[in-house]
Amino acid sequence: MKHTLRFTFFVLLLVLAGLLANPVSAQDGQPPTDDDVNQVAKELYCPVCENVPLDVCATQACAQWRDLIRLKLSQGETESQIKQYFVENYGARVLNEPPREGLNWLAYLVPPVIILIGAGFLVRALRMMKKPVVAAPVKGPSVEAPADDYVARLEEEVKKQK
Repeated sequence: MKHTLRFTFFVLLLVLAGLLANPVSAQDGQPPTDDDVNQVAKELYCPVCENVPLDVCATQACAQWRDLIRLKLSQGETESQIKQYFVENYGARVLNEPPREGLNWLAYLVPPVIILIGAGFLVRALRMMKKPVVAAPVKGPSVEAPADDYVARLEEEVKKQK
C-alpha cells in the first residue's frame, strides 16, 4: 500500500513537472517569429538613433540588430541574455528603462517624491484659501462713531429741507 501511494505521488509529480515546463523556441525546431524578435526589440533603444525603440527604427543598423536578436533567440538565448549582450556592447543607454542600481535609483525615486511634495504644497494652499483671515480687533477710538455722527447730521439736514 505504501509503495503504491509513493508510486502514484511520483507519477503525479512527473506529470505536473511536464505541464509546467515551457518549451524554448530554439528547442521546438521553428525559427523565432517577428513577434518574438519585436518582444525583445521593444525593450531596447537604437544605439545609433536617439530615443527610438529598436522594434520601430527604420535604419539598416537596427535591421541588422533585429536579425542578431533573431539569431540569438534561435540559438536558445533568453531575453535577459540578449539585453545583457547589448548592454555590454553599447552601454546601459540601450535599455528602455535604466537598471535599478547605483545612481539610476534616482530615476525611480525622485519623481514620486516630487509629486508628493507638490501635492503637499497644493493641499496647504487650498486649506489656506478656505480659511477666512480674521483681523484682530483694533483697540482705540471706535471707527463707527464718525459714521453714526454723519448719519445723524444727514437726517437733520433732510428734516430742515422739508
